[in-house]
Amino acid sequence: MEVFTSVQSLRTYLDLQVTLQKSIGLVPTMGALHEGHITLITASTKSNDITVCTVFVNPTQFNNPEDLLKYPRTLDEDLEMLEKAGCTVVFAPSVEEMYPEQPVMKFNFGPLETVMEGASRPGHFNGVGIVVSKLFNMVKPNRAYFGQKDLQQVAVITRMVKDLSFQLELVVMPTVREEDGLAMSSRNRRLNDKERSIAPHIYRILESAKNELLAGQSVDDVIESAKKEFSNIHAFTLDYFEIIDRFTLMPIKTIGPKSTNAICIAVFLGPVRLIDNVIF
Repeated sequence: MEVFTSVQSLRTYLDLQVTLQKSIGLVPTMGALHEGHITLITASTKSNDITVCTVFVNPTQFNNPEDLLKYPRTLDEDLEMLEKAGCTVVFAPSVEEMYPEQPVMKFNFGPLETVMEGASRPGHFNGVGIVVSKLFNMVKPNRAYFGQKDLQQVAVITRMVKDLSFQLELVVMPTVREEDGLAMSSRNRRLNDKERSIAPHIYRILESAKNELLAGQSVDDVIESAKKEFSNIHAFTLDYFEIIDRFTLMPIKTIGPKSTNAICIAVFLGPVRLIDNVIF
């Protein structure tokens, strides 16, 4: 496994692979890797000759400086996991390497960025758009792999790929969960033991809401019921609970055809903000 910290050394290596007609898969991450990330790596290694994993905590997508400061950084552990998973290349640049100058351009994703994460974290998706487009240009992958847990991010990047004509295939992999249902996330490391024992209620409430909708209950009643459940568990502070069209991200009043509906949630558990969703 090759590890690069500069764009120039990465490109020198990848340019050679392209001349050898090798296909390239990209898995962008912010490190603190878990089995959810490894499923993306495994999917890439099965479909591409070269798998590039980027490990970079991107400051431009954090609107809370404290959240950026506390984000876990575990590069040595990450490298060990990636090598075992068969990753070919790791790109772990510094902030100065990724941003020699502070970017001045702004992405506007329209309605996709005005709801849920966009409403709660102003500027977040501009930062996502900048860093992902930079990585696409640096790596020039044939395929790029993302997890469904970040459903809104997937919608935003899908729009960006179409609008900017990136010549790559986006591959979205299902959310990977712990045995108790909690969606795997780097932020889970910040939960203390008590918070970790409470966290599985997020998925339980999501699944309960989904089943109620499928049984014919109204969207408004399901939302009200879910909010009440969260308010009864005092460790939680609900940011949003939305029932949406998974492609437009807009709220819906009645559920649509199979696999077009999603329930999305963001909730604080103590100081840690967690997100999750189910598609049905």
